[in-house]
Amino acid sequence: MADPASIATGRNVSLFAGDISSRSEEISAAFRDRRVLVIGGAGSIGAATVRAILPYRPAALHIIDHNENGLADLVRDLRSAGIVDASLDLQLMPLDYGAPVAHRFLSLAGPYDVVLHFAALKHVRSEKDVASILQMLDTNVLKQQQFISWLAEEGLPERYFAVSTDKAANPANFMGASKRLMEQLLFTDGCSELSGAKRTSARFANVAFSAGSLLASFGDRIRNRQPIAVPCDTRRFFVSVDEAAEICILSAVAVPDRHVAIPRMHEADDLHELTPIAEEFVKRAGYRPRSYEDEELARSSVEKDAAGGAWPILSTPRDTEGEKEREVFLGKDEEAREIGLSALLGVAQSGADKEALQATISELRDLTDHPHQLVTKTDLAEALQRAIPEFEPIRSGKTLDDRM
Repeated sequence: MADPASIATGRNVSLFAGDISSRSEEISAAFRDRRVLVIGGAGSIGAATVRAILPYRPAALHIIDHNENGLADLVRDLRSAGIVDASLDLQLMPLDYGAPVAHRFLSLAGPYDVVLHFAALKHVRSEKDVASILQMLDTNVLKQQQFISWLAEEGLPERYFAVSTDKAANPANFMGASKRLMEQLLFTDGCSELSGAKRTSARFANVAFSAGSLLASFGDRIRNRQPIAVPCDTRRFFVSVDEAAEICILSAVAVPDRHVAIPRMHEADDLHELTPIAEEFVKRAGYRPRSYEDEELARSSVEKDAAGGAWPILSTPRDTEGEKEREVFLGKDEEAREIGLSALLGVAQSGADKEALQATISELRDLTDHPHQLVTKTDLAEALQRAIPEFEPIRSGKTLDDRM
């Protein structure tokens, strides 16, 4: 099957190509002959951004990711594509970016002109218990604060970009709350050591068919002779992985300091229900979609349906924790403004109350460092709400791991 992203996005041409073209000189000036560090560069968005940066010919491109296999796949792809300039200082380091050995690497390899941060736990399913939530907060917030302090020791970059998520706007799950806390860390003076660097972030739509996504599972399930499953009455905005990379590059270079970029998308044109996407995927795979609401029946009907040219699609209730009917890009009391780009808007960030944010981060760090200290999901929610009053977790007692 050809690139399936258009099934979800409804586009065959990038929404952001015009902005990339019009700002090409600015982008080139930001990356050409510069030293660039990419954290979490083996993931779908990070790897796509690495590929998009290479044509601008940086002097150094260093990539940190704990996923050793992902780094191996990435360097094989880059070398096979012939897009690595012979003079490029390319290093791919299988490191936990928050571990002391990453500090050692920075002391030897730094400083950098541009830092792009993609490392995150980004699935709502990863918040099913206290340990998982603390790991998410540690990865998305606490380690980033530590890493920024290490960067500052070696010399702050000119630009620091960290990717966020649309789920950070009016967060209804811990993942969204962790990313909203990350935004506040970036933009609240005195809570990180980024003062003096240009700081930007981006919230954007679901990345269609990215690694680990629901849509990416469609092909796997057909190959494994399993039903496709989707939550009913659920709508999402989508971008392709290449569009995601373009958003990140534009956000790092062309978006004003202390702003979060959001895509200029409209509900009527760009908000897509998941079930029709699954049905179209099945059609492109050569089958007719057949709907089921019973999990066991859908599972037992695969071979019979396939023999008749159909494939089962299981519709599941949208009743798991943190699962919204639709996503938004703007949080409470936020306003989008024009920033000179045709496909991106900017949301100015003034940061949070410094004392409340510091207290929340300190409490979370204490809980992470002391495993025998008793804490509940309610305790964690209350700690986050002190810094993020708009955080209202959707609770049902069911997690995505309970679903097919």
